[in-house]
Amino acid sequence: MRTLKGWLGIAVTAWLAAAAGMHLYWGGFGFPEPVWMRGFHLAVFVPPLFLLYPARASSPSDRPSLVDWLWAAAATTPHIWVMIQAGAVADRMEYVDPFGPVLMMLAVLAIVTLLEATRRAVEPGLAWMVILSLAYMQFGHLLPGVLNTRVFTPAEILESAWLVPTAGGVYGPLTGIVATTIAVFIIFGSFMQASGTGRLFSNFGAAVAGRYSGGPAKVAVITSGLFGTMSGSSVSNVITTGAMTIPLMKRVGYRASVAGGIEAAASVGGALMPPVMGAAAFVMAEMTNIPYAAIVKAAAIGAVLYYFAILAAVHFEAKRAGMQPMALADIPVWREVARDAHLVVPIFVLVYLMTERWSGNFAAFISTVAMVAVAMLRRNTRMGWRDVVRALANAGHTMAPLAVSIAGSGIVVAALTSTGMVVAFGGIIKELAGGSLPWLLVLLCITVLILGMGIPTTPSYIIAAAIGVPQIIEVGSRVLGYSPAELMLPAHLFLFYFAVIADATPPVAAAAFAAAAIAGAGPTITSIHATRFGIAGFTVGFAFIYDPEIMLRGALPDILTVVAIQVAALTAVTAAYAGYLMAPMGLAPRLLLGIAGLLGAFGYFLADGARLAVVLAGLAVPALWQVLAQRRLATG
Repeated sequence: MRTLKGWLGIAVTAWLAAAAGMHLYWGGFGFPEPVWMRGFHLAVFVPPLFLLYPARASSPSDRPSLVDWLWAAAATTPHIWVMIQAGAVADRMEYVDPFGPVLMMLAVLAIVTLLEATRRAVEPGLAWMVILSLAYMQFGHLLPGVLNTRVFTPAEILESAWLVPTAGGVYGPLTGIVATTIAVFIIFGSFMQASGTGRLFSNFGAAVAGRYSGGPAKVAVITSGLFGTMSGSSVSNVITTGAMTIPLMKRVGYRASVAGGIEAAASVGGALMPPVMGAAAFVMAEMTNIPYAAIVKAAAIGAVLYYFAILAAVHFEAKRAGMQPMALADIPVWREVARDAHLVVPIFVLVYLMTERWSGNFAAFISTVAMVAVAMLRRNTRMGWRDVVRALANAGHTMAPLAVSIAGSGIVVAALTSTGMVVAFGGIIKELAGGSLPWLLVLLCITVLILGMGIPTTPSYIIAAAIGVPQIIEVGSRVLGYSPAELMLPAHLFLFYFAVIADATPPVAAAAFAAAAIAGAGPTITSIHATRFGIAGFTVGFAFIYDPEIMLRGALPDILTVVAIQVAALTAVTAAYAGYLMAPMGLAPRLLLGIAGLLGAFGYFLADGARLAVVLAGLAVPALWQVLAQRRLATG
């Protein structure tokens, strides 16, 4: 990204701050008409991307070129037209009213500029996926078998991709949810960072875990989880916390690739951590019509288990290597932590409003105002007008790439639904699974991880949900006996988890690659370590389907049993991989622990009591053996 200076830097900062400020105002006082709002959202956030992101490595790094200015102007035109004609767009009969040459020209302009902005600022892979989706609409009638579609005219293709706000495309519901709820939550996260809440999280993590073996790694896990409530972006989370934690981990003895893997796994989990779970969770609420508060409640135990598994893996790794705690000079005293403790009040305000069923955008608006007010209570957190403008501008910088990635995802979804590819591709996966729910889930898991190689978490989840959720509901209803309504949220959470952890899994793992760059390690080996530290993402993902108690459904004893199974299984698996439980272990006890842990986590053919007994026995045998060995040494 370019660093713009002088009058242009000030102008772009002011533009983004004003745009974010408008979204914040609407979050508290009500949004304008939906089509106008979506047009405004794209009109203010797409053009700056051409000024901030160069087209090529050889492009000027300190200023936009004339071509960049032309791209920005072209990107503004179709969205301004939609704002002016919002009433006519809302009233038109989709696929019935004529879609003439002017509309086709504007559609081409909107799609092409979105593709170029996506290529520059998000991922080229997502831009190519949009192109392939449109190409499929154009040429799908030439393909054989289940891939065959009806013939679409160019007007129909452009209309479905651009101007069908009720169903999908550029101005569809996905852009609507980003322009309303997600935008206000991004602003809230930006104000959290500006107020010093990040410093509070960092100091708290160091004070809690820094004195223990492998302290820096445990600090990274706790801090990254807390930072994730602000950013919702795994890569930005890595960059923010990893710059501090990765060098500390290397200093106490962690290999560079292991340090990077720990940070990547912990940062990826930030999108799983309530109360703010990233953009994809808000999209989930929109797609399922399930209140966001209910999604947060269902995901809470899974998020805790994810971080428990990372902490357990880090602990066993540190004990096996005999690592030391952080230096006392690097550990903040509790008095220093307490200086920023008042900054947690807005987070509690947010949680309270969400649990009281206030709308997400209003809850985030009130919490943002509360953050500014609470920060005024102490000199070290007080925010001046420059800090407020900077926070709004930072929020705008975050929203702009998200705006184009979601609009591009809308085009893909429109193409999939218009052509029937959702049904066709889902049918292919179902046929390969042969009616087996475990195989269906494995195939969908692989599909999401492959999607995550080339596109960000939210678009990956959206596309996977369009394909996979109907299949999980159909097969799961037959195999498990649950109703479609009961399976709706588990199916979405299953796909959401794998879309999130795709950022840490090889061969292409954005968060792991960012951590590897900071650590000075190889990206592939770093992503492998990130995957094994984030093993809970796989176990919890499947548990959403087979163990609905993990979503706080059912009686308390059943919930506690399922949680105990997961805790014991994750402890066994992480200890087996590290080769340490209460002391270093040889191959045989490691295999015993690993098999027992995997049976506990994935042995759904067994009753819950049997799964728990297996994994507890697997833990007890090597633990007892090590205790007896230590006693023999002590008395010998």
